[in-house]
Amino acid sequence: MATVTFDKATRIYPGSTKPAVDALEIDVEDGEFLVLVGPSGCGKSTSLRMLAGLEDVNGGAIRIGERDVTHLPPKDRDIAMVFQNYALYPHMTVADNMGFALKIAGINKTEIRAKVEEAAKILDLTDYLDRKPKALSGGQRQRVAMGRAIVREPQVFLMDEPLSNLDAKLRVSTRTQIASLQRRLGITTVYVTHDQVEAMTMGDRVVVLKDGLLQQIDSPRNMYDRPSNLFVAGFIGSPAMNLVEVPITDGGVKFGNSVVPVSREALAAASEKGDTTVTVGVRPEHFEVVEHDEVPKSLAKESAEAPAGLAVAVNVVEELGADGYVYGSAEVNGVDKELVVRVNGRKVPDKGTKLHVVPRTGEIHVFSTSTGERLSD
Repeated sequence: MATVTFDKATRIYPGSTKPAVDALEIDVEDGEFLVLVGPSGCGKSTSLRMLAGLEDVNGGAIRIGERDVTHLPPKDRDIAMVFQNYALYPHMTVADNMGFALKIAGINKTEIRAKVEEAAKILDLTDYLDRKPKALSGGQRQRVAMGRAIVREPQVFLMDEPLSNLDAKLRVSTRTQIASLQRRLGITTVYVTHDQVEAMTMGDRVVVLKDGLLQQIDSPRNMYDRPSNLFVAGFIGSPAMNLVEVPITDGGVKFGNSVVPVSREALAAASEKGDTTVTVGVRPEHFEVVEHDEVPKSLAKESAEAPAGLAVAVNVVEELGADGYVYGSAEVNGVDKELVVRVNGRKVPDKGTKLHVVPRTGEIHVFSTSTGERLSD
């Protein structure tokens, strides 16, 4: 086991002036499960391939433990990689696939067989050791690829979207198996995915990348509760956080027919930037649905006639049993804005009706409209 360090690591592809990965700085702790996540083209797979030695590093350094591996070939880095397409040899049995790297390394057959059987037991593959890959399901093939990595006993596991070829239900069960397996083995793991739900449920910490730049590195809970900028706020969470540009007013922000309290520090920071508006982020579960006579005391109505909050026209209702999600549209400062509101699954509104919603006090996120950076505590 070992730590992993990206020290201002940069990758610029030939013919391009813009870095695919730009001065990436990450310290991965010994035994940690770190997940890199972001949209296509953000640099997450390039970062993993730089660590594996499959991409050149044009600036900075990469270290595994105390060793500088920046310019070492992949075979000398003591890493094992699991790909999304399994990369199994079709003519070999499961046992031969799992033990192939050890065979190439000159390990004797008895030791190879012992290591393969131990890994197969961990992965529930004992009954399949004599089968060929074509006789296995997608999930079983992925476990074989995992087994091949485990028997090598590397310092670091690298996983590049290993679940993307599996169906939705199998992805859920397999990601649980991978996470529990990693905790059992205690091997430092760097995992790449485009699926933020996967990232949030598997990682000890999550790294969000955009255009080759590190946006935030944090625990899943902190990243959900305190996204550092508008990009992270809109990317992390399913359904995504609602982001609404609203005017600043005395003591808070104007949200439809209500004034929502905002910290003085956030308003002062916005004022320093010359902003007359801020972008407020509200998770779907942090909206209160209010009727005309059910206004929270912390919110002030502009007039006695107008219902509090923001009027949301219900376009689509997604019923999930315990919860329901309302996908609707609201007019904010003269602009139509799509919003998502979580409601009680037993009290879902009808399509075509209107809800009036206000954010719960203390549950809103405030960002600078001009820079995108977080202003609230």
